[in-house]
Amino acid sequence: MTKGTPHRRIPVLKVHQWLAGWNKIEFAPKEHRSKPSPDFYLFSLSAQELRSLSGISRRQASNVTPRGIDLGIQRQHDPERSKEIARFVEFGYPWSTLSEAKRKTEEYNDLRKPGWLPTAIVINILRKADERHKVKVSPDDIITLEDDRDGCNVILPYATWTKSWHPSAMPPLEVIDGQHRLWAFESDSEAEEFEVPVVAFHGLDISWQAYLFWTINIKPKRINASLAFDLYPLLRTENWLDRAEGHPIYRETRSQELTEALWSNSESPWYDRINMLGERQNNWVSQSAWIKTLMATFVRPWEGRRNKMGGLFGSRLAEGGEVLGWSRAQQAAFLLFAWQALYAAIHNTKKPWATNLRTFPERQSGLVPAGDDAAFYGEYSIIASDQGVRGYMHVLNDLCFMLAAKLKLDTWQLEKAAPATDSNAVSAAYKSINKQPVAGFVQELAQSLATFDWRTSATPDLPEPDRRAKLVFRGSSGYKELRIQLLEHLKGHAGDIGNTSKRLLGLV
Repeated sequence: MTKGTPHRRIPVLKVHQWLAGWNKIEFAPKEHRSKPSPDFYLFSLSAQELRSLSGISRRQASNVTPRGIDLGIQRQHDPERSKEIARFVEFGYPWSTLSEAKRKTEEYNDLRKPGWLPTAIVINILRKADERHKVKVSPDDIITLEDDRDGCNVILPYATWTKSWHPSAMPPLEVIDGQHRLWAFESDSEAEEFEVPVVAFHGLDISWQAYLFWTINIKPKRINASLAFDLYPLLRTENWLDRAEGHPIYRETRSQELTEALWSNSESPWYDRINMLGERQNNWVSQSAWIKTLMATFVRPWEGRRNKMGGLFGSRLAEGGEVLGWSRAQQAAFLLFAWQALYAAIHNTKKPWATNLRTFPERQSGLVPAGDDAAFYGEYSIIASDQGVRGYMHVLNDLCFMLAAKLKLDTWQLEKAAPATDSNAVSAAYKSINKQPVAGFVQELAQSLATFDWRTSATPDLPEPDRRAKLVFRGSSGYKELRIQLLEHLKGHAGDIGNTSKRLLGLV
């Protein structure tokens, strides 16, 4: 905030909430849990003005990601929900639920009512030192709090707000709860004087923001707990939730949903090729095994300070770092793309191991239908086994996890969040991933893995030395052994794949 220039002052009510026992809490700045201020503040502000300060308004900003996109990092926005709230604000309920055609007639005018929004928008006022993705609020845009004899005031970075105002860099406010209500107020809305109550924290660390979101929305059982992990991906990494009953259930539920997406999407190599019911006569890898694999790879929590390795969908990408804010549909599309890349690479390879498996499809117990590739689906291909599924998922997750920043995974953002079971959303995400840097990397990885010998020890006519070498893949120890051998194979690859595989071998 520039000194000597006039600024708008708004009186606020200062609320002190702190108990002596709270000083015993373990505060951890490196884990985004710095000791918070003992006070928060209450005031009201025009919804449109609050929206612009929170970076929600559309704007041009060359040196910072627009907040409408950046929100995907921490909170997922559903445009339809905001549109529904906008209709409610206009004339209340039940008028807001009518079709557009009915709302335009006068026949239902008697259903119009005030669309009050009495519950507070919860925000965080960023301090000068606060940083998000290596970006800080411009000094000219900083919002400060001031105590004097007449009370407490919030000092805004302008004398008079106009619709054209926008921050020059990162917005000075973060929305903790209530973003959909703010999004309901378009810049051309007639509701310029429509104020909303505000609860403001000052310099609240992002882990506490996730905790506050949880206590507001989940503890009172107002929304489904699993949904919260999509609205606020940072919750996926909270240690206190790891000790709660619902957190492991979330991971298992997410893994089941991703498994179902791979099984039900016609573009997936595993379309109708997962044993969803655990039937004995069904030889495909079971749904249970897929879920366990996902929980051990993509949806696993961070393993600790020594290994610094976690799941791409389930933990921070680095110690003290951010969480990948992909929606469930994006997660499903990524897995679908990766498996399709491996299938295409193996289907096109003429390596001796693959050619050998294609020579005796009549021995494969009818498992491989006509037109399918026995090198990928066959009874003697490790890929079609529990160990093979886990092996590929491990190296895929670990390499992408280690290279997340270089692959710019956090830049892949879609306008609307959607579940993994929404086939249209998954298809849209699948098409858009081709434009991302990670697409070429995954295809290159698949090409390298296609040169690995995926035959099982039971392959007919396999030379005895090869058969004995492949016996190590059997049983529970086979998971780790295959993971190691795949990394050993990949370390000979040039560039990022080879170098990162060498690093990973030291962590397995």
